[in-house]
Amino acid sequence: MNTFQRAAASFNALVRPLIKAPVIGKYIGGAITEITYTGRKSGEEFSIPVGYKQRGDEVTIGVAFPDKKSWWRNFYPDGGPIRIDLGGATRTGHAVAHKKGAGVFVKITLDRT
Repeated sequence: MNTFQRAAASFNALVRPLIKAPVIGKYIGGAITEITYTGRKSGEEFSIPVGYKQRGDEVTIGVAFPDKKSWWRNFYPDGGPIRIDLGGATRTGHAVAHKKGAGVFVKITLDRT
């Protein structure tokens, strides 16, 4: 694990409980949430906090420093299943990663409930 990955893991460990905290979670829940996905190669399940924007049944996650992160590659180019916590409920959907220049974003189309 490199320095960036160690720092990200520490940050994630701090943010994850805040998302679920009764008072603070209400304030940051509209911008930060947790996604859960299965690794394409490992078959292992991972959960990480991410920043997001929701518009109807679509959720967009911007990937900061994409060259230093690998999670989004599980959804590139064909996409895959994902779970996301929204408003206290876990939703499922299909996520696809898109590259735009040096940037990367993941678009989730939520399944109908």
